[in-house]
Amino acid sequence: MKSIVIKCGGSVMEELGEAFFDSLLELKKEEYQIVFVHGGGPAINSMLELYNIPHEFVNGLRKTTPEVLEVAEMVLSGQSNRKLTSMIELHGLRGFGVNGSDAGLLKAECINQDELGLVGEIKAVNQSVLEMLFNEDLVPVITPIAAAEDGTKLNINADYAAAAVANAIKAEHCIFVTDVKGIFIDGNLTHQLDADEVEQHINDKKITGGMIPKVTSALNLISKGLNSVMIVSGKEKFYEDGIWIGTNVSAKREVLT
Repeated sequence: MKSIVIKCGGSVMEELGEAFFDSLLELKKEEYQIVFVHGGGPAINSMLELYNIPHEFVNGLRKTTPEVLEVAEMVLSGQSNRKLTSMIELHGLRGFGVNGSDAGLLKAECINQDELGLVGEIKAVNQSVLEMLFNEDLVPVITPIAAAEDGTKLNINADYAAAAVANAIKAEHCIFVTDVKGIFIDGNLTHQLDADEVEQHINDKKITGGMIPKVTSALNLISKGLNSVMIVSGKEKFYEDGIWIGTNVSAKREVLT
């Protein structure tokens, strides 16, 4: 079974274009199983502000009180997941929205409850749930909400959730969807970079501004055991006639096939 995991942030979801879905359809015709893991950061922030719920980030992770978790799950499951699943359906694929805590799909434990509250790290992925959906030719659309052994729900960084799923199903590719084609160095799209080169380009200020969080997310995924992550645009084709279009960021130099 060939599979790819696609991580789509909440800010990018609104910008997914026809060409992006054309690439998904092409991959599906080539018998790839496709899994989405999505975030919803901007919408969560807006809802927290609407309800006047204090919120903050600690070391890049959202500190998650019970009140914050309730809002996060409401937005992720009730808004972001519904929207992305509907978009997938409208473009000819059969999307199936699922909360990561459902049926023990994502099992996790708290990272540091004193500092971060209800933030978890995934310890296991229930592959049988995904296999069941694959067998029905469905595209799982997963929220990064997991469950602890005692049933407590935990907020998971969407990057880390995508990496855990990709590792569990041994995905051929992990795709990180952004609003640009990939990483540009000196005005040119770079097709291959390793982690050391990324850090060097940041130090040399060749990777700047809004590109830094994008490559940081890619490095986060790699830090969880993935060999590589492909940064692609959600507005354009990222796969056509067997060719991947974007920047492949690897733990070490590799040739993409």
